[in-house]
This record gives sequence, structure tokens and C-alpha cells, in this order.
Amino acid sequence: MNSVSLIGLCKIELPTGDVHLCDGGFIEYDGDTYRSSDAVLGTIASIQAMGEGTGPEVPAMEMVLLPPEASTPADLAQPGWQTSRARFWIGEYDPETGLLDGTPDLMFDGQLDQASLSVGLTRELAMTVVSLAERLFERNTGNSLTSAWHKSIWPGELGHDNATGLAVQVAWGVANPQGAGVAYAPAYRAPGRRLARDELLA
Repeated sequence: MNSVSLIGLCKIELPTGDVHLCDGGFIEYDGDTYRSSDAVLGTIASIQAMGEGTGPEVPAMEMVLLPPEASTPADLAQPGWQTSRARFWIGEYDPETGLLDGTPDLMFDGQLDQASLSVGLTRELAMTVVSLAERLFERNTGNSLTSAWHKSIWPGELGHDNATGLAVQVAWGVANPQGAGVAYAPAYRAPGRRLARDELLA
């Protein structure tokens, strides 16, 4: 009777290169070699069970890595990594031959969201992986409020050209302004009447 063992595979497609990790040893799958350690990210410490999202949330999970001492914080949390594709499989392999038995089952296909490095007795890199459906929640309010974008959808429609005097100012294309001055009119004074002291200070 042949015995099989389970193995977990993780592939992260970073702009700097793909990362192939497994939960022990090494194994070949789909032309790639999955190893228990990566030169930059290190080894997998834990993978949180995936939770289903409800309402305005999407399925998400957290993976904790133990990076080597040679990896600097800049190496472990690069801005360009966000939205990189991350996939997780569970497969069966023959412990005698070290070869996969059949095709691993894809358990989660998502994208990197956030990465945070904590330093204590050990260095831990926590990476949040969310579903690709996260992109449905992205808002591009800035572009949608410009007159040029509005006309690209509805040619000849001039509604945004005359959208002035809005109560709520929405900045687009730049950072939100830190503050704005308040314009006010001086106190009204009838001809021949002097303003009282409190009116002058108003």
C-alpha cells in the first residue's frame, strides 16, 4: 500500500521576481522549484485560516514569515509589492520519491495587501493577502470628478464645467489641502453710524 503526505505550496509574483515557498524540504511543481526558505523573505512561520467576507469585506488571510537577518526592512516591505498575486495550494506527494501525486488543489488566489515587520525576540513579517475581489472596492473619485473624464464618457456634456460653489471641496490629482481660509464680509454700517467696539472686533 502506497502512502502519501500533504504539502503546502505558496507562490508570490513580486515585481522583483517570483517567490516559491513550501512547508518543508523542496518539491517541483509546474516547472518551478518550491523550497522551505527564500533568500529575502525567509521561511513560513504560520498561515492564518482564510475567513469569508461579508458585506463590504472580502475573504482575507494573514501569512507570517521569518526573514533572515540579512534582509533589511526596505527589502521586506516595498511599496511596489502591494497587489502582487499570491496563490496557495495543497498537494499530495510520495515521501519515497519526493514527487507530487496528481495536481495540487488551488486553495486561495489573491493579492498582497499590507506587510508589517515586527521586531522582538524574532523578526516577523506579517503579510495580509486579500481576494482579487478587493479591486472592486477601489474608488477613483478624483478622476470621476474632473470635467475631462466626464466628457470622455458623455461627449458634449458640460455639467462639470459649471459645478462651482460646492459645499464640500474634493481634491483630485493632488493631496487634500491642509486648510482653507474663511472669507467673510465686514459688519454692515448704516451711513453716519459709528460701529461699536464689539462690532469692530467681530
